[in-house]
Amino acid sequence: MVARFLTLKLTLMGNTFRKSVWQTIGLVVASLYALSIVALVVVAVVGLGVLQDPAWAGLAITLGGALTVLGWWIIPIFAFGVDATLDPHRFATFAIPRRTLVAGLAVAGLVSVPGIATVLVVLGTSFAWVLEPGTLLVALAGGTLGVATCVIGSRAITTLLAPVLESRRYREVVTLVALVLVVSIGPLIGWLANGVEVSMEAEPESSTGMQLLPVFEQAAGFVGWTPFGAAWALAGSAHDGDWAGLAGRLAVALGTIVLGWLVWDRALARALERPPVGDGGGGRAKGLGAFGRVPFSPTWAVTARTATYWLRDPRYSGSLAIVPLLPVIMYFSGQSTGNYFLLLATGPFVAWILGFSISNDIAYDNTAFALHVASGVDGRADRWGRAIPMLTVGPVVSAATVIASVWVADSWHLTLPLLGLAFGSLLVSTAVACAVSARLVYPVAKPGESPLKSPQGAAVATMVSQGIGFVVTMGLSVPVFAVGIAALVLGGVLWGVATLVVGVLYGVLVLVLAVRFGARVYDRRLPELLQQVQSFP
Repeated sequence: MVARFLTLKLTLMGNTFRKSVWQTIGLVVASLYALSIVALVVVAVVGLGVLQDPAWAGLAITLGGALTVLGWWIIPIFAFGVDATLDPHRFATFAIPRRTLVAGLAVAGLVSVPGIATVLVVLGTSFAWVLEPGTLLVALAGGTLGVATCVIGSRAITTLLAPVLESRRYREVVTLVALVLVVSIGPLIGWLANGVEVSMEAEPESSTGMQLLPVFEQAAGFVGWTPFGAAWALAGSAHDGDWAGLAGRLAVALGTIVLGWLVWDRALARALERPPVGDGGGGRAKGLGAFGRVPFSPTWAVTARTATYWLRDPRYSGSLAIVPLLPVIMYFSGQSTGNYFLLLATGPFVAWILGFSISNDIAYDNTAFALHVASGVDGRADRWGRAIPMLTVGPVVSAATVIASVWVADSWHLTLPLLGLAFGSLLVSTAVACAVSARLVYPVAKPGESPLKSPQGAAVATMVSQGIGFVVTMGLSVPVFAVGIAALVLGGVLWGVATLVVGVLYGVLVLVLAVRFGARVYDRRLPELLQQVQSFP
């Protein structure tokens, strides 16, 4: 039965090559990227163990393994549903013994790009102890326990928290938290790097490695006794001849796996025997909302629906949650150096992000896009309807960002040029989005799914679409940037006013022309667009 689960997962994984070109390209690119990372990590750790000191390799394996386990356990909470190809609920009617089902799901959980990459890294880095055959065997055993800890712990947590994770409100909150954490990684790394640099300046006679080695040893010594790092620290204990520590860490590793298995088994039993059901109550009618505010027209219908999405759909609101954090990140980036250039550039950058955020609206519609086709909404109404909400809120957010940045940087003389650059960037990027979204559509998370979920094949399509959009936006923004740079260099109120006027007028011109172009492409490709959206996985 376990072999059948493995065969099923391999078959499902192989079928992704047949669905669409984008999925095939995305899987190939993800695999090549993972293999490059695996090769880099293996060569670095093995070289450290063979050419330098095996104890250093043990530190790297312990700390890196603990981070790997933490990633396996935490990431599914923020991206719930990222791999639901073998959903346990689909096997509820097959009367498969629960222990067999758990074993099959555990083995099949490794058949993915992250799973295969983890196994390859574990096998490769174990050979950092190749000069010590006994320690090598312990490292292979510890790596096996570490991989089991990753998979079993991940499945146990997601199955246990499934009733909560499936809540839409939870996904919205988790999305915001995840975005805050992701965005905070950059400033955190910069802060740590700055601290290391200060430490090196204080003690220039010692090397960076010697300075950080005691910190790594203390961290590895602590992590090696936790469920995250116990399995990875076994080889280090064997190398040091610490047999009592080896036995203790082995007990922690085995206890973690047994506890995770029991939690997963009980949670799976609850999920299969008492699946969550609705309470049968209907939702309260809330009226037409924005649809009933003004006399109906096709453009306003699309505008109202788009505005409703921005307010209620976490896939939209989550993507914009990063916008308020950008000025904060740029502020701390410039505070360490005293240079606030990045902070002052935040306004135009935020404007560009806002404008281009509607570049894949059709894909976010999913099957609801059939309403546009069935009701005969023409291209101009669709293009303007999607742009109006952004043109209503975007200028306010962009202006607020510019004013906040010049206030913090105490550069009020740059207000007019930066406002001109921001409004010009917003209008031009919105224009490019209106044109590009009628031609390039790529897979996104479906309605109700985790906003952090990235369908297979979407990565390359996203990079291509956004890359083309960025190049076109930069090219069309040259007149605004030219006047804006002149205003920043030469100074003066007249140049600031000129930047503002050119940014607004030129941006409006480009927007009108882009909407017309996008409307023609939309009308011509309407059936093809519907077919693309409905074929997305």
